[in-house]
Amino acid sequence: MSQDIRVKKGLNIKLKGQAALTTAASSRSAFYAIKPTDFHGITPKLAVKAGEEVAVGDVVFFSKGNDRIKFTSPVSGIVKEIKRGAKRKVLAIIIEAKSEDQFKDFGTANPLDLDKEAVLEKILESGSFAYVKQRPYDVIANPADSPKAIFVSSFDTAPLGPNYAYALKGKEEAFQAGINALTKLTEGAVNLAVDGSEATFFSKIENANIVNVYGKHPAGNVGTQIAEISPVNQGDRVWSVSPQGVAVIGELFLTGKYNATKLVALAGSQVNNPQYYSLAAGQNIQSLISENAEVNGSRVISGNVLTGTQIGADDFLGFYDNVISVIPEGNEHRFFGWLPFVGSKSIHSASKTSFAWLNPGKEYTLNTSLNGEERALVVTGEMEKVVPLDIYPLQLLKACIANDIEKMENLGIYEVAPEDFALVDYINTSKIEAQQIIRQGLDLMIKEVG
Repeated sequence: MSQDIRVKKGLNIKLKGQAALTTAASSRSAFYAIKPTDFHGITPKLAVKAGEEVAVGDVVFFSKGNDRIKFTSPVSGIVKEIKRGAKRKVLAIIIEAKSEDQFKDFGTANPLDLDKEAVLEKILESGSFAYVKQRPYDVIANPADSPKAIFVSSFDTAPLGPNYAYALKGKEEAFQAGINALTKLTEGAVNLAVDGSEATFFSKIENANIVNVYGKHPAGNVGTQIAEISPVNQGDRVWSVSPQGVAVIGELFLTGKYNATKLVALAGSQVNNPQYYSLAAGQNIQSLISENAEVNGSRVISGNVLTGTQIGADDFLGFYDNVISVIPEGNEHRFFGWLPFVGSKSIHSASKTSFAWLNPGKEYTLNTSLNGEERALVVTGEMEKVVPLDIYPLQLLKACIANDIEKMENLGIYEVAPEDFALVDYINTSKIEAQQIIRQGLDLMIKEVG
């Protein structure tokens, strides 16, 4: 069974430097990092000390709030350092990698032959459950919950987003096994969203409700798809898993190994030859960036340019990130940039104050400049044009700023995640940090409502 979704609201931002569908060799990093800050809402309880030896799949830390949720090592090596911040907060566990990996054996199994508890326990023990996130709140799911549905979005419409069909080439069997495992975790459907305009192996996956999605970004966001198929109300739980997370879970059942290695796109206008590289979660990217991108005057982002995290050129790949974006820093100013059409041939705009709307297929070299300062949050109607969810985005932002829980509930806080407001950050003339405001609102709901 399949169904169609057509997303009419949104905005495509075409940037120069899209990764070509080729894979280049990358050297094994000397150091890897597991960062608890990648897992929002998780307070880590360490299971290792500096100097201890770990294999791939060994537990490094677990959630203090739920010890069933474990986080395991992506490589074999020695725990080099426990990096801490203020109040001894654990910022990262640094692992010095060995030349070859040794894998902890979790045992092979056909998930279709197991019951829910057996499937869930294997996923939890391996650390693969970190890939399972929930709505509401956009945090790692509670394994004790029974979600009404599970969603997987097999395509990314964000600027410079990776091509998952290419990234998972050769892992089709593992992806199918992952879908089979997910069917055991919900009484509802496993919904697999595919790009309706492109034929890929995702459309042939069994035991999933195939959803053909058409439209502009954020058509590829799982939140957009959930809102159309299974909206989240108070008390509901809906889980989501990234395509590469599904493949990791599937490979666990096929081989008995936790394999956190994935194809990651190195993209952006500051990259010499944008393409894919095989990297493990938490891998140090210093040599990759220095050899393939212009570092001076650039911003390196782990993730896409709308929702990613700024990192140093000698930092580590984020756990959930499947693209490293390198774009120019916004340290230049447009002369009379506040006037319509000034310098508009070289800039992109969602409004008609530039010529971008005359050439929708043109690729742009955009920098990080905000082109303005933060100002009053006023009613303009612009946010509604890029948020396809059935909510009032401006009013919800105001409710979050005011910490008005009742209004937040009435305005749809349970349906949203920060990424659903990424385009608001890009187009709004008030220059507010909409994603940050939504994240603070969600954190308040977790604290007060749970």
